[in-house]
Amino acid sequence: MSLEEFRTLLDRHARPDWTTAIDGVLISKVDRPDPSAPSMSGTVLAVIAQGAKRLALGERVYEYGPGQYLVASVDLPVTGQFTQADLKRPALGFGLTLEPSAVAELLLQAGPGDLPRTGGGTPSGIAVGDAPPALLDTVVRLLRLLDQPRDRAVLAPLAKREILWRLITGEQGATVRQLGLADSGLSHVSRAVRWIREHYAEPFRVEDVARMSGMSVSAFYRSFQAVTAMSPIQFQKQIRLQEARLLLATNPGDVTGVGHRVGYDNPSQFSREYRRQFGEPPSRDAARLRNAVRTPVSILP
Repeated sequence: MSLEEFRTLLDRHARPDWTTAIDGVLISKVDRPDPSAPSMSGTVLAVIAQGAKRLALGERVYEYGPGQYLVASVDLPVTGQFTQADLKRPALGFGLTLEPSAVAELLLQAGPGDLPRTGGGTPSGIAVGDAPPALLDTVVRLLRLLDQPRDRAVLAPLAKREILWRLITGEQGATVRQLGLADSGLSHVSRAVRWIREHYAEPFRVEDVARMSGMSVSAFYRSFQAVTAMSPIQFQKQIRLQEARLLLATNPGDVTGVGHRVGYDNPSQFSREYRRQFGEPPSRDAARLRNAVRTPVSILP
Protein backbone atom coordinates (compact mmCIF):
# COMPACT_ATOMS: atom_id res chain seq x y z
CA MET A 1 0.00 0.00 0.00
CA SER A 2 1.23 3.47 -0.88
CA LEU A 3 1.71 5.92 1.96
CA GLU A 4 -0.10 8.57 -0.08
CA GLU A 5 -3.63 7.72 1.11
CA PHE A 6 -2.29 7.40 4.66
CA ARG A 7 -0.86 10.95 4.45
CA THR A 8 -4.03 12.34 2.85
CA LEU A 9 -6.31 10.93 5.56
CA LEU A 10 -4.08 12.18 8.36
CA ASP A 11 -3.76 15.66 6.84
CA ARG A 12 -7.52 15.98 6.31
CA HIS A 13 -8.54 14.88 9.81
CA ALA A 14 -5.79 16.48 11.91
CA ARG A 15 -7.03 18.69 14.77
CA PRO A 16 -5.03 21.06 16.99
CA ASP A 17 -5.57 18.80 20.04
CA TRP A 18 -4.74 15.62 18.05
CA THR A 19 -8.04 13.91 18.96
CA THR A 20 -10.39 12.25 16.44
CA ALA A 21 -13.98 11.02 16.33
CA ILE A 22 -12.71 7.50 17.13
CA ASP A 23 -11.90 6.91 20.79
CA GLY A 24 -8.23 6.19 21.37
CA VAL A 25 -7.14 7.26 17.87
CA LEU A 26 -4.84 10.28 17.60
CA ILE A 27 -3.53 12.23 14.62
CA SER A 28 -0.50 14.48 14.80
CA LYS A 29 0.42 17.26 12.38
CA VAL A 30 3.51 19.33 13.18
CA ASP A 31 4.88 21.91 10.78
CA ARG A 32 8.28 22.68 12.31
CA PRO A 33 11.10 20.84 14.10
CA ASP A 34 10.82 21.40 17.83
CA PRO A 35 13.37 21.51 20.63
CA SER A 36 13.87 18.34 22.63
CA ALA A 37 11.14 18.18 25.30
CA PRO A 38 10.44 15.72 28.14
CA SER A 39 7.11 13.98 28.59
CA MET A 40 5.53 10.65 29.51
CA SER A 41 5.15 8.12 26.71
CA GLY A 42 1.81 6.56 27.60
CA THR A 43 1.02 3.05 26.31
CA VAL A 44 0.59 3.67 22.62
CA LEU A 45 1.27 2.69 19.02
CA ALA A 46 2.64 5.48 16.81
CA VAL A 47 2.98 5.15 13.02
CA ILE A 48 4.64 7.84 10.92
CA ALA A 49 3.38 8.73 7.45
CA GLN A 50 5.58 11.79 6.87
CA GLY A 51 8.44 13.42 8.77
CA ALA A 52 10.64 11.91 11.48
CA LYS A 53 10.92 11.75 15.25
CA ARG A 54 13.73 11.07 17.71
CA LEU A 55 12.93 9.73 21.16
CA ALA A 56 15.29 9.15 24.08
CA LEU A 57 14.63 6.78 26.99
CA GLY A 58 17.51 6.93 29.42
CA GLU A 59 20.60 6.16 27.32
CA ARG A 60 18.59 4.56 24.50
CA VAL A 61 17.69 6.62 21.43
CA TYR A 62 14.93 5.60 19.01
CA GLU A 63 14.46 7.18 15.57
CA TYR A 64 11.52 6.43 13.31
CA GLY A 65 10.30 7.82 9.99
CA PRO A 66 7.75 7.17 7.21
CA GLY A 67 6.44 3.62 7.19
CA GLN A 68 7.85 2.85 10.64
CA TYR A 69 6.13 2.44 13.99
CA LEU A 70 6.93 2.72 17.67
CA VAL A 71 5.18 0.90 20.51
CA ALA A 72 5.35 1.81 24.19
CA SER A 73 3.98 -0.78 26.62
CA VAL A 74 4.82 1.14 29.82
CA ASP A 75 4.21 4.82 30.64
CA LEU A 76 7.83 6.01 30.74
CA PRO A 77 9.61 9.37 31.04
CA VAL A 78 10.99 10.15 27.59
CA THR A 79 12.48 13.08 25.72
CA GLY A 80 11.16 13.60 22.19
CA GLN A 81 11.95 15.80 19.24
CA PHE A 82 10.58 16.18 15.70
CA THR A 83 13.56 16.19 13.36
CA GLN A 84 11.83 16.53 9.97
CA ALA A 85 8.86 18.88 9.69
CA ASP A 86 8.12 22.12 7.84
CA LEU A 87 5.17 24.07 6.44
CA LYS A 88 5.34 22.40 3.03
CA ARG A 89 5.80 18.87 4.39
CA PRO A 90 4.52 18.70 7.99
CA ALA A 91 5.16 15.65 10.12
CA LEU A 92 2.07 13.42 9.99
CA GLY A 93 1.40 10.47 12.25
CA PHE A 94 -1.20 8.08 13.58
CA GLY A 95 -1.50 7.06 17.22
CA LEU A 96 -3.55 4.40 18.97
CA THR A 97 -3.80 4.00 22.74
CA LEU A 98 -2.95 0.42 23.78
CA GLU A 99 -5.24 -1.07 26.42
CA PRO A 100 -3.90 -4.00 28.50
CA SER A 101 -7.37 -5.57 28.72
CA ALA A 102 -7.72 -5.64 24.91
CA VAL A 103 -4.29 -7.25 24.54
CA ALA A 104 -5.13 -9.82 27.23
CA GLU A 105 -8.40 -10.72 25.50
CA LEU A 106 -6.63 -11.44 22.20
CA LEU A 107 -3.97 -13.52 23.92
CA LEU A 108 -6.69 -15.65 25.55
CA GLN A 109 -8.45 -16.14 22.21
CA ALA A 110 -5.30 -17.14 20.32
CA GLY A 111 -5.06 -20.80 19.48
CA PRO A 112 -2.10 -23.11 20.16
CA GLY A 113 0.81 -22.13 17.96
CA ASP A 114 -0.78 -18.83 16.85
CA LEU A 115 1.69 -16.70 18.80
CA PRO A 116 5.45 -16.49 18.23
CA ARG A 117 7.66 -17.99 20.88
CA THR A 118 8.81 -15.49 23.47
CA GLY A 119 12.56 -15.23 23.99
CA GLY A 120 14.19 -15.08 27.38
CA GLY A 121 14.36 -11.92 29.47
CA THR A 122 12.09 -8.94 29.84
CA PRO A 123 11.66 -6.84 26.65
CA SER A 124 12.18 -3.11 26.57
CA GLY A 125 9.13 -0.96 27.31
CA ILE A 126 9.64 0.82 23.96
CA ALA A 127 10.42 -0.72 20.57
CA VAL A 128 10.62 0.47 16.94
CA GLY A 129 10.05 -1.51 13.73
CA ASP A 130 9.12 -1.29 10.06
CA ALA A 131 5.34 -1.37 9.64
CA PRO A 132 4.38 -4.38 7.47
CA PRO A 133 1.81 -3.85 4.68
CA ALA A 134 -0.92 -5.68 6.62
CA LEU A 135 -0.55 -3.32 9.59
CA LEU A 136 -0.54 -0.19 7.41
CA ASP A 137 -3.59 -1.46 5.50
CA THR A 138 -5.55 -1.91 8.74
CA VAL A 139 -4.51 1.53 10.03
CA VAL A 140 -5.75 3.12 6.78
CA ARG A 141 -9.04 1.23 6.95
CA LEU A 142 -9.53 2.53 10.48
CA LEU A 143 -8.81 6.09 9.36
CA ARG A 144 -11.27 5.79 6.45
CA LEU A 145 -14.01 5.36 9.05
CA LEU A 146 -13.52 9.02 10.00
CA ASP A 147 -15.30 9.71 6.69
CA GLN A 148 -17.93 6.99 7.31
CA PRO A 149 -19.82 7.87 10.51
CA ARG A 150 -22.58 5.29 9.85
CA ASP A 151 -20.05 2.43 9.89
CA ARG A 152 -17.77 3.79 12.61
CA ALA A 153 -19.40 2.35 15.74
CA VAL A 154 -19.44 -1.22 14.37
CA LEU A 155 -16.24 -1.38 12.31
CA ALA A 156 -13.80 0.75 14.34
CA PRO A 157 -13.54 -1.79 17.23
CA LEU A 158 -12.89 -4.56 14.68
CA ALA A 159 -10.12 -2.56 13.01
CA LYS A 160 -8.53 -1.79 16.39
CA ARG A 161 -8.53 -5.50 17.27
CA GLU A 162 -6.89 -6.33 13.95
CA ILE A 163 -4.20 -3.69 14.56
CA LEU A 164 -3.51 -5.19 17.99
CA TRP A 165 -3.30 -8.68 16.48
CA ARG A 166 -0.81 -7.47 13.84
CA LEU A 167 1.29 -5.96 16.62
CA ILE A 168 1.07 -8.99 18.91
CA THR A 169 2.19 -11.35 16.14
CA GLY A 170 4.67 -8.95 14.55
CA GLU A 171 8.34 -8.09 14.89
CA GLN A 172 7.89 -6.21 18.18
CA GLY A 173 5.18 -8.53 19.47
CA ALA A 174 7.06 -9.46 22.65
CA THR A 175 6.84 -5.87 23.88
CA VAL A 176 3.10 -5.66 23.17
CA ARG A 177 2.22 -9.14 24.47
CA GLN A 178 3.77 -8.35 27.84
CA LEU A 179 1.20 -5.57 28.22
CA GLY A 180 -1.58 -8.17 28.49
CA LEU A 181 0.15 -10.78 30.64
CA ALA A 182 -0.72 -10.45 34.32
CA ASP A 183 2.39 -12.23 35.55
CA SER A 184 4.97 -11.02 33.03
CA GLY A 185 8.21 -9.32 33.99
CA LEU A 186 6.86 -6.16 32.41
CA SER A 187 3.70 -6.28 34.53
CA HIS A 188 5.83 -6.47 37.68
CA VAL A 189 7.92 -3.52 36.51
CA SER A 190 4.76 -1.60 35.57
CA ARG A 191 3.53 -2.03 39.14
CA ALA A 192 6.77 -0.52 40.41
CA VAL A 193 6.63 2.29 37.85
CA ARG A 194 3.11 3.22 38.97
CA TRP A 195 4.15 3.20 42.63
CA ILE A 196 7.21 5.40 42.01
CA ARG A 197 5.15 7.84 39.95
CA GLU A 198 2.52 8.10 42.70
CA HIS A 199 5.15 8.50 45.47
CA TYR A 200 7.91 10.25 43.53
CA ALA A 201 8.57 12.82 46.29
CA GLU A 202 9.19 10.12 48.91
CA PRO A 203 12.52 8.36 49.52
CA PHE A 204 12.37 4.59 49.05
CA ARG A 205 14.50 1.48 49.24
CA VAL A 206 14.83 -0.63 46.10
CA GLU A 207 14.44 -3.75 48.26
CA ASP A 208 10.99 -2.60 49.40
CA VAL A 209 9.76 -1.79 45.88
CA ALA A 210 11.11 -5.13 44.59
CA ARG A 211 9.21 -6.98 47.32
CA MET A 212 6.03 -5.02 46.55
CA SER A 213 6.44 -5.99 42.87
CA GLY A 214 6.76 -9.67 43.74
CA MET A 215 10.37 -10.07 42.58
CA SER A 216 13.77 -10.69 44.10
CA VAL A 217 15.99 -7.61 44.27
CA SER A 218 18.38 -8.86 41.58
CA ALA A 219 15.57 -9.92 39.19
CA PHE A 220 13.69 -6.69 39.81
CA TYR A 221 16.72 -4.50 39.16
CA ARG A 222 17.55 -6.43 35.98
CA SER A 223 13.96 -6.26 34.66
CA PHE A 224 13.50 -2.60 35.60
CA GLN A 225 16.68 -1.67 33.74
CA ALA A 226 15.61 -3.71 30.68
CA VAL A 227 12.18 -2.05 30.49
CA THR A 228 13.03 1.55 31.39
CA ALA A 229 16.76 1.86 30.49
CA MET A 230 17.19 3.37 33.98
CA SER A 231 17.72 2.26 37.56
CA PRO A 232 14.73 2.79 39.92
CA ILE A 233 16.50 5.78 41.54
CA GLN A 234 17.27 7.34 38.14
CA PHE A 235 13.64 6.80 37.15
CA GLN A 236 12.44 8.59 40.28
CA LYS A 237 14.76 11.51 39.52
CA GLN A 238 13.34 11.80 35.98
CA ILE A 239 9.79 11.88 37.35
CA ARG A 240 10.71 14.45 40.01
CA LEU A 241 12.32 16.78 37.48
CA GLN A 242 9.47 16.47 34.99
CA GLU A 243 6.92 17.21 37.71
CA ALA A 244 9.03 20.18 38.83
CA ARG A 245 9.04 21.53 35.28
CA LEU A 246 5.24 21.35 35.10
CA LEU A 247 4.90 23.11 38.46
CA LEU A 248 7.39 25.83 37.50
CA ALA A 249 5.41 26.63 34.36
CA THR A 250 2.67 28.00 36.64
CA ASN A 251 4.84 28.97 39.64
CA PRO A 252 8.02 30.39 38.06
CA GLY A 253 8.95 32.48 41.09
CA ASP A 254 8.92 29.65 43.64
CA VAL A 255 11.93 27.55 42.63
CA THR A 256 12.80 26.54 46.21
CA GLY A 257 9.19 25.65 47.05
CA VAL A 258 8.76 23.57 43.89
CA GLY A 259 12.02 21.73 44.53
CA HIS A 260 10.85 20.85 48.02
CA ARG A 261 7.44 19.69 46.78
CA VAL A 262 9.02 17.17 44.39
CA GLY A 263 11.35 15.77 47.04
CA TYR A 264 14.51 17.94 47.05
CA ASP A 265 15.57 19.18 50.48
CA ASN A 266 18.66 20.88 49.05
CA PRO A 267 17.85 23.81 46.69
CA SER A 268 21.36 23.76 45.21
CA GLN A 269 21.07 20.08 44.33
CA PHE A 270 17.66 20.70 42.76
CA SER A 271 18.96 23.55 40.59
CA ARG A 272 22.04 21.57 39.60
CA GLU A 273 20.13 18.45 38.55
CA TYR A 274 17.42 20.50 36.84
CA ARG A 275 19.98 22.33 34.76
CA ARG A 276 21.73 19.07 33.87
CA GLN A 277 18.42 17.60 32.71
CA PHE A 278 16.92 20.57 30.85
CA GLY A 279 19.95 22.68 29.94
CA GLU A 280 18.89 25.82 31.86
CA PRO A 281 18.40 26.87 35.50
CA PRO A 282 14.84 26.35 36.79
CA SER A 283 13.81 30.03 36.79
CA ARG A 284 15.06 30.70 33.25
CA ASP A 285 13.52 27.51 31.87
CA ALA A 286 10.20 28.31 33.54
CA ALA A 287 10.08 31.73 31.90
CA ARG A 288 10.73 30.16 28.50
CA LEU A 289 8.09 27.48 29.04
CA ARG A 290 5.38 30.05 29.74
CA ASN A 291 5.81 31.38 26.21
CA ALA A 292 6.18 28.01 24.47
CA VAL A 293 3.49 25.98 22.72
CA ARG A 294 3.53 22.51 24.29
CA THR A 295 3.11 19.38 22.17
CA PRO A 296 0.19 17.36 23.53
CA VAL A 297 1.49 13.83 22.95
CA SER A 298 5.10 12.87 23.38
CA ILE A 299 5.88 9.94 21.09
CA LEU A 300 3.78 10.83 18.04
CA PRO A 301 3.84 11.08 15.10
